[in-house]
Order: sequence, then C-alpha cells, then structure tokens
Amino acid sequence: MSSLNRLFVVLLFDGVDLLDVTGPPEVFALLQRETGSAQGYHVVLAAETMDAVTTSAGVRILPDLTFEEAAARSIDTLMVPGSVEIDGQSRVHAVTDAAVVHWVKELAGRSRRIASVCVGAHLLAAAGLLDGRRATTHWSTAQQLAADHPAVEVDADPIFIRDQDVWTGAGITACLDLSLALVAEDFGEAIALRVARQLVMYLKRPSGQSQFSVPIEPLSTTRRMDDIRHHITGNITGRLTVTDLAEHAHVSERQLTRIFKTELGTTPAAYIEAARVEVARNHLESTDDTLERVASASGFNTPDTLIRAFRRKLNTTPTEYRSRFRHTPT
Repeated sequence: MSSLNRLFVVLLFDGVDLLDVTGPPEVFALLQRETGSAQGYHVVLAAETMDAVTTSAGVRILPDLTFEEAAARSIDTLMVPGSVEIDGQSRVHAVTDAAVVHWVKELAGRSRRIASVCVGAHLLAAAGLLDGRRATTHWSTAQQLAADHPAVEVDADPIFIRDQDVWTGAGITACLDLSLALVAEDFGEAIALRVARQLVMYLKRPSGQSQFSVPIEPLSTTRRMDDIRHHITGNITGRLTVTDLAEHAHVSERQLTRIFKTELGTTPAAYIEAARVEVARNHLESTDDTLERVASASGFNTPDTLIRAFRRKLNTTPTEYRSRFRHTPT
C-alpha cells in the first residue's frame, strides 16, 4: 500500500500542544527516509477553517484542509492531540471544546484507526469513543478523565494503550512511542526499530512501560516525608517493613500509612516496590549483571520476586526490559 493510501489526519485547534502535532509527522518522515519513500503515511493537518492555528507554545501552524474536507475522505488514522489550561492554584486541566469534540466524533466514523496523544484522550472520551475501553492520558489529568468519564477505565501508568482500534498515549514525548507502535503494526518491528535508532531512542519502548519513575514523582510536602524517602533510597537492599519505617520516623504504623497516602498518594509497600523497581531498571539498562545480581542489588533478593514486581509495575519482564533499554557503551 502506498503512502497516499494511508491518510493520516492530525487535528488542529487553538491552544493545541505543539509537540503533540509535530512529533508523529517527524516519526513518519523518518519512516519514509528509511524505506526510500516506498512506505509511509500521507500526513495532513485539519482544522475548522484554513486560518492559522496558534499552539500552546505560541507557534502558528497552517492547516492543510478543513474538518469538513477531511470528513469527505477515507481516513486511515485519526490522531487527536490535546490542550490544557492552568487554574489559579497551578493545577492542570484538560480543555475540551464542544466544536472540536463534534468533529472528533464525525471524523472517527471515517477512520480505520483512532489515536490520541497526551490529553487528547479527553476529547475522545467527550466524543464517547472511550466508553467501556481502557485508556491512558498524561498523569496530571488522569483523575480528571476518570471523574468526568466514569465509563472509561483510566490507567495512568502506561505510556500508551491499545484497545482494539483505539489508541491512547500519555504525555508528552510518549507520542513518539505511540507513533513507533503504529509504524510497527503497519510495517513491521524491524522498520520501527530502524526509525527508533534515527530518533536516538535506542530501542522502541513497550506499551507497558511506565510513564512514572520514583525520582520524578512530586516532592513531598514535609521534611519528615523527605527523610523517610531518603531513608528508603539509602537502604534499598535492607529491611524496609512498615514497622521499621514507622520506628525510623517515630510514628505509629497507622500514622505512617496515612502520611504516605496524604503526601505521595500511595502506600509504603507500593512506594518501596516502585523504588526497588527503579533501581533494578537502572541496573538492567547499564550493566550485564545476572538477574540474581540485579535482584540482590535492588532489594528484591530473588529473581522471581523481581519478575513479579516488573509485571505489576511495568507490565513486562526484566529480560524484555533489558533487551529494549540496555545502553551499550560505544
């Protein structure tokens, strides 16, 4: 199938996130370069009118056609980016414009496959396209998506999710991972990996890869919680039971659990497991240590415990993770 037969429509509207719009076309341009333009997509940008659209970054983009014109075409893939606004308390909210939602629903009916990137999932949900489906979005708006659309099974952890012909991606650079996954589905893993190398993305990330890691989680709001977190990091291979942590923090076990829930939104056990998974990930990416050594260095003690934790947290195995992310020194 030639590129002209694979019409890839990206929606444009005022305030849209710039990388959501430009990221996927960059991936597809490299696809055509890697295959000598023999395979790929015909990417077009569609907006309500032909006037320039101002993105969230202030960059103005000209559409290729209108929503109405796009609706007259047979669309291979419809990609829906998103837009956010910040309230007076510095909280992020996804924006859903009724006119855009209308066209998302209209164009989806003309499309073989639908995908959203970042908070574009809110537009799909508002159009009723995610009801009864599992979906993801940027972690900062996941609670909003779940609250606004209870019929959607929201999972804020993976970088992207495929539910039959509907794909949803997390934020923001995950649009590249999702685009590579589309390339892999349409043209094969080998070509997708060639494109990933050109993007200096070492290897293509699996969909189950978490969009979270312990070091980038929000900082705690109290010095006591900081001390507990640092204690966990510094004693990752040691005994880290709730009882031990409570004694270290000079609080009751019940109070410790309440502190974790209030300040980090998780339980002590879940946080410790996430921290150990993070250590294991770093070892898998940077060393050739056996799974026994990785398990010992990260506090899991046995490979079986390590494997179970990886399946819970990342929906993959340590071996698969290493095959995709091992950084080989040059």
